[in-house]
Parts: sequence; C-alpha cells; structure tokens
Amino acid sequence: MAESPINHFFPQASRLVYGCMGLGGSWDGSELESHHLAQAHAVVDAALEIGINYFDHADIYTLGKAEQVFGRVLAERPELRQQIILQTKCAIRFADEQWCGRYDWSADYIRESVEGSLRRLQTDSVDVLLLHRPDPLAEMDEVAEVLQALKDSGKVQQFGVSNMSGAQCAYLQAALGMPLVANQLEMSLAKLDWLEHNIAVNDEQVKGHSFTAGTLEYCAMNKLQVQAWGSLAKGLFSGADLSQATQAQRDTANLVGRYAEQLNSSPEAVVLAFLLRHPAGIQPVIGTVNVDRIRACADATQLNLSREQWYQLYVCSRGRALP
Repeated sequence: MAESPINHFFPQASRLVYGCMGLGGSWDGSELESHHLAQAHAVVDAALEIGINYFDHADIYTLGKAEQVFGRVLAERPELRQQIILQTKCAIRFADEQWCGRYDWSADYIRESVEGSLRRLQTDSVDVLLLHRPDPLAEMDEVAEVLQALKDSGKVQQFGVSNMSGAQCAYLQAALGMPLVANQLEMSLAKLDWLEHNIAVNDEQVKGHSFTAGTLEYCAMNKLQVQAWGSLAKGLFSGADLSQATQAQRDTANLVGRYAEQLNSSPEAVVLAFLLRHPAGIQPVIGTVNVDRIRACADATQLNLSREQWYQLYVCSRGRALP
C-alpha cells in the first residue's frame, strides 16, 4: 500500500477520513435538535473506534449545521480537539434572492468563511482549509495574501484545494509562499475517470472521461494528498438497492461481495481497498452516518488486493475490456 502524502505534514493522520457532510440533519433552515447531536457523538465514536482521527467539513454542509453540531461535540468533549485533525472548506456560495450560485475566492469572503467555521466549530483554529471549487475570477496574489494572513494568525495551519486539476494547483501554488497539502476529488470504484484518463493516451476507445490528465502525477510529485470524496460510491457495491443498476454495476457488486468473503472482510472495506491499492497514496473520505457502515470500513487499511484482484474490479466496473 502506497504511503499517504498527508503524513509528511501530519504524521499522526489516519489513512481514512470521516466526511461530515451528513451531520446536522437536512439542508434547510430547520434548527438542530437533540437527536442530531446524539448522531454526531455516535459517528465520531464509531470513526475513532476504527482509527479515524481526520474529520472533513465544509462551511456549506447542511447549511452550516454540520460544523455547528460538530462544534457542540467538541464543546462537550474538549479533549477531542487535541486528538483529531480538523479540516474544512470554503468558496462555494449558494444562490440567494439576488444572485446565482457562484464560487468566491475573494479575500473578504475567504476570511469571513473561516471566521464563521471557527465560530460554528467552537475552536480557535483548523488544521487544514481547502478551497472548495476553483473560482474563475480568483486573483492569485490576493488569495495568497489572505491565506498567509490566516496562517500567520494561527487560525489555519495548512491549505489545500478541492476539485482542481494539476495545472490549477500549480497556478495557485506559484503564488503561495507555502505548500498546498491536499486536493480532494471525486474518486471511487464507480467514478473511474481518474483511471480512464490514464489509459486513454493515444487510444480513441476511451472516451467521455472528465478527469484532467496529469492531476494525480502533479499531486504525487508535489506531495499533495489526494483525498477521494464519494469513495464508498453511495453504497452501490456494498448493499445499496440495485434495481436500477447497470449489469456492470451488478456484476461488480457481486465481485466485491466474493472478495469480501474470501478476505474475511466487508464489501465496504474492499471498495476502499481498491482506492488504497493505487500508488498515488489516496486517502478515502467516507461520509456515511450509519455507524455500522463506518465500522465495516475498519479492515480497509489492512487489505492488500493483488494486482489481479484490483484489475478485475476495475475492468468489471468499467463494463468492458481494456483497450
């Protein structure tokens, strides 16, 4: 299993990340209730139980309530803050009565977003801040200045990005006086663009992928941790309803189940092991709020799929032979 680049910056970081997008209830203006807090405590405990100490947020998750309820957990258990790595994201602005949805890397908005996250999380600093999606109007010198100010103030320790290509990372990095540490991308056994672009060189059979060539290579060469959001593929291969699934998806779910049985593990662990086997040192982000499914991921870092098993999963999921 490849080494995880994030350990260069956080030696204690777990290989799996818990994604907090599902905490806090619904994506509306409703208030937090006691059962939302109980759920947050339960998922934090389940994550810690299987060795996860890295928690991922964003200011938009359940319209801020995910950070808010996590902050209440930290307030009730202050010792946790020193035991975990806390990551959040900013830069997505939803549509409102006046304006459309947009991305915002302006200094004022980044600063305002961080202050809001710290307030909701009830902490003085976050370990990592990711810029959630690229802003076409970003002025890189302005971005660099506000990120440096946040670091100098102690409010953010390290910075990264999400949903960005290698070239976009390089462009931002050129303006910064500190290294980016992570790039969070959608990657899973169901979302294969990150692999398809690699085998598409000089071959017209591989079409329709949306991943930008060179991104994984840039991250590897510059020690950016590749984090995989959507890593469990919404349970597609580990118990989800397959009534509307394609034949390839059904076949892959069956194959995952067979490997789980052979390896005396769980389908969730096999799905994650597929990502972990790649030499990019991928750090999967799991977002389920089902504590049993969280615990089912426990074996993922212990599984070592063979080259043949890995390729069998890849080819089965893509639904056709390699070119």
